[in-house]
Amino acid sequence: MNVGSLLRMQANKFPDRTALICENRRVTYRDFNGRSNRMANAFLRLGLRKGDRVATLLFNSLELVEVFMGAAKAGGVFTPINFRLAAEEVTYLIHHSDAPIFIFGEEFFPLVASLLPQFSKVEKFISVGKAPFSRALEYETLQRESGDEEPNILIGEEDECQMLYTSGTTGRPKGAVLTHGNVLWNLVNTLLAREDKEGEIALVTGPLYHAAALNNHFLIRLALAGTSFLMKHFEPRRFMEIIEREKVNVISGAPAMFHLLLNLPDLEKYDTRSVTRCTLGSSTLPDETKKRLLKLFPNAGGIYDVYGATEASPTLTVLKAADSFRKTACVGPAVPFLEVRIVDNQDRAVPRGETGEIICRGPNVMKGYYKDPQGTSEVLKSGWLHTGDIGRMDEEGFVYIVDRKKDMIISGGENIYPREIEEILYRHPKIREAAVMGTPDPLWGESVKAFVVLKDGVSMSEEEVIEYCKAHLASYKKPKQVQFLDSLPRNPSGKVLKNLLRGRQS
Repeated sequence: MNVGSLLRMQANKFPDRTALICENRRVTYRDFNGRSNRMANAFLRLGLRKGDRVATLLFNSLELVEVFMGAAKAGGVFTPINFRLAAEEVTYLIHHSDAPIFIFGEEFFPLVASLLPQFSKVEKFISVGKAPFSRALEYETLQRESGDEEPNILIGEEDECQMLYTSGTTGRPKGAVLTHGNVLWNLVNTLLAREDKEGEIALVTGPLYHAAALNNHFLIRLALAGTSFLMKHFEPRRFMEIIEREKVNVISGAPAMFHLLLNLPDLEKYDTRSVTRCTLGSSTLPDETKKRLLKLFPNAGGIYDVYGATEASPTLTVLKAADSFRKTACVGPAVPFLEVRIVDNQDRAVPRGETGEIICRGPNVMKGYYKDPQGTSEVLKSGWLHTGDIGRMDEEGFVYIVDRKKDMIISGGENIYPREIEEILYRHPKIREAAVMGTPDPLWGESVKAFVVLKDGVSMSEEEVIEYCKAHLASYKKPKQVQFLDSLPRNPSGKVLKNLLRGRQS
């Protein structure tokens, strides 16, 4: 069994059922499978070998999921790049991935053309749209020149399927390698815990470079022969229009998305009775916000809170809709085929109700980080994935997140690691010291704040710091606030005391 076989099976069983909707295009399972096979055969013709990375820089689109399934069928490893990253970040990920094939959309033509000399490891460039430079092959030309027969490649559950980049506390992104078995077990765990049903229509709003959108929303619809409506960008008004027009059954998102949605005027004019499932990820919602959301979607019956990590493909726990208000600020029990424990610093289980690190073990846990044995050994210990998240477990086995990964900021569903921003700040010639942390934000959950110590005799404005970060990082990572200090508080060993910085926020 492998991920590609899911599509083949649904195409055989439900060839005329709508699999995908994107922009104004509708694709049946027969056509989705045929185009994915053409892509797989094109990859093989271009010299793809089992285990080769297939990197993409694409918005949510039909082409993106065709590449994903084509790579899965050909033995390639789907490696989507976050399209919100800055140029130097994209360059690093493409180089680090060792991808011989790189597929990119029209929106990124200027960026890719400007970085072309730095993509030394890429052998084949494929453009979705007219080729912007002579070395690029055109996506639709490859489709036309390839056959739609199933590729004759033997792929098992132990073979690599995806490499999803997740930021690490060292500031450099890490490539979490997920096998076909990891992804398939995540499907089983998630659809059982989230009570998904065959043939549902889901509105996929999260970017497909995230494990949640890719594996918990798109791929689950595929596994259950449902329909995925892929939104290129989240737009609150269009979101509601799609729900009403397409009679969407399943919606999902991060708290920031739902906050934006609930700020829309005249929400009551939309017919939302088709929505029977609402799922939430990245962080929990306040009860009052849940109540407003369920008033908007009265047939949802509750909200499924999902807690996960990219390294777990991603699901660890799910709070079912029926428990939405019975268990406040809770993310539910472990999914069926996964063990979750709360442990102390010596990996000893703590008593129920006490806090500790959340660790898990199961068939959905990643193979490891690509080219990073040290990073892998730090999080995978004796078969247990150490999440770095602090939580507790009640007497019923329900998990509560007490604190997120140490120092990590979650803004609008995106994970932001202060160390990465701090390293950029330290490169500025006027800055002597810098520390970054999250600060509460009513819309995004958290926003980035930088504490900066300048070198003697120089001056710098808040706007200068923000614009400097914006030039080197994805826009969502830049500080929204900058506070200048004479020095940073440190302990005797020199570590910055961020708990004291929290008390200095002005």
